Amino acid sequence: MATVNKNLSVYDKSAMPDASKFRFGIVVSEWNDTITEGLYKGAYNTLIENGVLPSNIVRWDVPGSFELIYASKKMQEQMVNGVIAIGSVIQGETKHFDFVCEAVSQGIKDLNVMRDVPVIFCVLTDNTMQQAIERSGGKHGNKGTEAAVAAIKMAELRKKA
Repeated sequence: MATVNKNLSVYDKSAMPDASKFRFGIVVSEWNDTITEGLYKGAYNTLIENGVLPSNIVRWDVPGSFELIYASKKMQEQMVNGVIAIGSVIQGETKHFDFVCEAVSQGIKDLNVMRDVPVIFCVLTDNTMQQAIERSGGKHGNKGTEAAVAAIKMAELRKKA
């Protein structure tokens, strides 16, 4: 398991680019909202800690992870420097998990290939609710924090490219 003994919230703040002029969109799935709200808080707080003004963070909610693709595409059109797509899909008894995970992964990848504003994949795809809890503010830190760090770095890369 990639996150064993690793806290996802640890990063070197001194190595971060100046994010004070950036504007970010965060698209949050309402499905498994106890998890996605934890991820959102991690992402939001990290953006703020790195100088992003609260007024430069736009949040949109969508019903589920599948809808993150469309909303992220529309968010790219909103004069943002980066988008964070937040969701949580937990393995169930059917193949639905596989279809949703594959579609969302490919859809967000496609947005990054075909468009100019980076979309950061912050969709937990866990086997159990406990694994999701541990990665959304639990013992493994917060994947939302990691996504915000990636968003800032990718916005900076986009600016330089």
